Amino acid sequence: MANEYAEEATLREMLAIEEDDTTRTNLLQRALTSASRSVDLTTGRRFWLDPVPVARTYRLRGRIACELDGDVLLVDDLGSTTGLIVETGTPDNWSAVTGYETVPDNALLDGRPITGLLRVGGSWGYERGRVRVTGRFGWPAVPDDIAQATLLQAARLYKRKDSPEGVTGSAEWGVVRLSRRDPDVWNLLEQYVLPGFG
Repeated sequence: MANEYAEEATLREMLAIEEDDTTRTNLLQRALTSASRSVDLTTGRRFWLDPVPVARTYRLRGRIACELDGDVLLVDDLGSTTGLIVETGTPDNWSAVTGYETVPDNALLDGRPITGLLRVGGSWGYERGRVRVTGRFGWPAVPDDIAQATLLQAARLYKRKDSPEGVTGSAEWGVVRLSRRDPDVWNLLEQYVLPGFG
């Protein structure tokens, strides 16, 4: 499963490639997959949702934000609370945690992921402890901006086969060197970049 952020049919329409033209299917699929993984690398996150809950372990050092309500454990994007289990301890001895809230408030209702777990009126424990979170990581749904950025980048990658060594041109306007970063793609992705990435 490649978890592309846009549909091949939409890319075909964008590039004016007929549906029954199967000679370019592999190139289109590779362009979509590469563009999707490029979005992941650029933003420092992924926008597809795990189909089933998976467990991730976090060390507390550097992941705790102190709030007035209690300590917030910063976690990878969680796109669903279905099957969410939180435990503290060590790899040999885990204890279930209750009395936490997801943050930001209403994230899933707003189509955004949960990015932290607030321990209401308390702390997550000692600095060398660990927290295991079992859940469906990713985003609740692929945002429209991400889908559009993926399509633009995939179209660019598909057309790249016609511009050897990063140079393109025509008889009308001459030779032009392709820019390293598409400004429209970057404009769509910029708001999704995790601090410390990009």
